[in-house]
Amino acid sequence: MDDIKSYINNLRKKLHHWAFLYYVKNNPEVSDMEFDEAMEELRLLEEKRPDLLTIDSPTQTIGTSFKKYVKKVHHLTPMLSLNSIFNELELIDFDKKIKNLFNTDKILYCCELKFDGIAINLIYKNGSLIQAATRGNGLIGEDITDNVRMIKSIPKYLNTDNIPDMLEIRGEVLMLNNKFTELNQINFQEGKRLFSNPRNAAAGSIRSINSDIISKKYLAFFSYGVGSLESRTISFNSHWQCLQQLILWGIPVHNFRYLSNNIKDILDIYYKACKIRPNLNFNIDGMVIKVDQLKLQKKLGSTIRAPRWAIAYKFQSKEKITDLYDVKFQVGRTGIITPIACFKTIEISGAKIKNASLYNFNEIERLGLMLGDTIIVQRIGDVIPRVISVVLYKRRLNKVKKIILPTHCPLCNSFIEISKNKIAKCTGGIICIAQKKESIKHFVSYQGMNIQGIGSKIIDKLVDNNLIHFPSDLFKLNHKILCQIDNIGPILSRKIILSIEKSKSTTLDKFLYALGIREVGLTTAMNLAKTYGTLENIINADLDSLNNVKDVGEKTAVYIYKFFKNESNIRFIEECLHSSIGLQIHAPL
Repeated sequence: MDDIKSYINNLRKKLHHWAFLYYVKNNPEVSDMEFDEAMEELRLLEEKRPDLLTIDSPTQTIGTSFKKYVKKVHHLTPMLSLNSIFNELELIDFDKKIKNLFNTDKILYCCELKFDGIAINLIYKNGSLIQAATRGNGLIGEDITDNVRMIKSIPKYLNTDNIPDMLEIRGEVLMLNNKFTELNQINFQEGKRLFSNPRNAAAGSIRSINSDIISKKYLAFFSYGVGSLESRTISFNSHWQCLQQLILWGIPVHNFRYLSNNIKDILDIYYKACKIRPNLNFNIDGMVIKVDQLKLQKKLGSTIRAPRWAIAYKFQSKEKITDLYDVKFQVGRTGIITPIACFKTIEISGAKIKNASLYNFNEIERLGLMLGDTIIVQRIGDVIPRVISVVLYKRRLNKVKKIILPTHCPLCNSFIEISKNKIAKCTGGIICIAQKKESIKHFVSYQGMNIQGIGSKIIDKLVDNNLIHFPSDLFKLNHKILCQIDNIGPILSRKIILSIEKSKSTTLDKFLYALGIREVGLTTAMNLAKTYGTLENIINADLDSLNNVKDVGEKTAVYIYKFFKNESNIRFIEECLHSSIGLQIHAPL
């Protein structure tokens, strides 16, 4: 699958929506596990297509908005997340990059368990616990001090006289597995909502006003390091030394921790973690490997979201055998057609799976896949389902048929073009109902025109009922048109109309992003807006000029140039800017 932008944008929109419901509305629509799986899927897709990465992607931010009434506190230093790896080759690559950078074969690593809980930040002033907060967005977290004070394993005061003036401790709050079962039994008897997993329960409990849950030893805490340290007498040279000092202060640190400068030994430690996993009374989902020397950590630095000196080695994904009974063809916003494998439902790591993307026809040919085949499906990183191979010895027992790529779009019957690398694309453009719907959904997205109240289902109905045909038609919607759609009453209609009116005043970068120009994400849109200042200047820009814009490569420059040389695109822009619509585009902030 060459152009997966539509799928990625939908996934981002879904994650933003779930995060808003969870953090702001206090009304989660999905479990923490489902949210985490979708987030990991997005990260892996962006890793596969870094050209589609945008700065506002959920993978580039930590956390989301907060509830209005929740007290917010600042961390002394940023509280970052971790990048993940899933196999030995990625571990070897991580080690090789660091050793090449420092031109040495002797980099010492500290290996620890990766806890599957809720990351929190503790601040001790002169040895006394004065503040506790969730990770939040990495800079600001929710104040959970009162609840954390009731967790038995977190000391209110540090041991010994040798204590720092200010100390910021990072760690994880976990719901113990036996207590999770007990809590759900109580909730069931009392008719309350059941938690889906211990991590979900820990997240709910740490924010709960029900102090009973916390005080009855439902929650445990383990520290994995220090954020900020202010002291005239205490300093650390290594992460290992830091952990040892935390233990002396009375801070819980799990005893699974090892030092090694040998990848073979680190792999043995990893398999040791896999072995002890079933015997723990809390959940882990991998092992964390950190460069031990703090000076080297500082030199390696961090991205906006994760340190470069640490990696989370996730546990291996599981595989299941099933039968392929169909391949359907999904049309994206830009017309790219993606084959989707449909197979008998299987369950991997608690998730039921019946579909997997086959990306493009190259993948089908690589696998030698045929309808009726027995296949092996794997969840990459325990998240993304993928067909990894065909069980060939069973083929002689099955009735199989060749998978044939359609010559015409399954939705609009337009001709399908196939590129040299077997990428199939519908030529229907806006007449293709799938492309039409997806372009409108992209246009109204939070990153684009930010028209609230119009979700995917409403757009589907508006298009299916021939009430809108182009994104610009959204500006012509009124109460009479909206009320023709089921489940849209006067209140929702008024909300949508107000949001449309509000969206008519937007910035140049958001409007450029909303246009859906191929390869133009938010970062590129912002760079274009800053470089040219006005929409007219961008429309009139030549290829040489576009090539000189920051982060715009030759291919993207061609896409931008061709977009603004297309008469129908210019007509669409003019319609948006028409006085009857009154769209006002301002310079970016």
